[in-house]
Amino acid sequence: MKKSKTISTEDILATLCHSVTQVLSSATNNGIAYSAMVQKITRTCMRPDIGCFVLFDGGFTGLVVTNFTSQAAMEIYGDYMRNMGMPESEIATSHLSDDVSNVMGELMNQIVGDFTNKVREQLHTSITQNQPKMMAINKQVQISVDTTMDRPQARRVTFTTENQNIFYLELAMDKTEFIKLHDFDIAEAVDPDDIIASEKAKPAKDNKAPQDSANDELDDDFMAELGL
Repeated sequence: MKKSKTISTEDILATLCHSVTQVLSSATNNGIAYSAMVQKITRTCMRPDIGCFVLFDGGFTGLVVTNFTSQAAMEIYGDYMRNMGMPESEIATSHLSDDVSNVMGELMNQIVGDFTNKVREQLHTSITQNQPKMMAINKQVQISVDTTMDRPQARRVTFTTENQNIFYLELAMDKTEFIKLHDFDIAEAVDPDDIIASEKAKPAKDNKAPQDSANDELDDDFMAELGL
């Protein structure tokens, strides 16, 4: 009998961590890494200087909290804005700026969106999330999921930016195991940028053939005039 593969809370957390590194690395054009060691914690909290929380529900219920130091938030925010071509004069200089909270909230929304897509592809289940709430805080705020959880689990992961600034991700969710009954193919994620790039390349390729054909006809006419 073939042994079934079990996907645990840690596997789901690893998927979330991959979404964080992929989205932020792409947005900032800099490397974002996370620790291979994961902490077991008893509760999730928003901590200074900038915190964000997202609730998700569906195939399983949980809460994602991210806590950024002001240095980490400003590095990610600044690199993202520069990567988008924003002039230096229009980039906020304080983590208390609304622009910083808005941008970090949008990046968190992209992270959770990428995570829900991975869950759908890899676990064949669906989850939905609310709009991320990002805010600058100066005190610790405890966050809990407003629903009944059977044996809730909480984990904390440490992330490091390119300039060695630290931020944390905390995940609280039901103790859950997904058991694979049979093998299945995981659909490859489609990158819209790749589709756009390939479509742009098609006209250039298609136009090249008629031009080559026209050149060949001109060469044949010229040779005929020479009697060759």
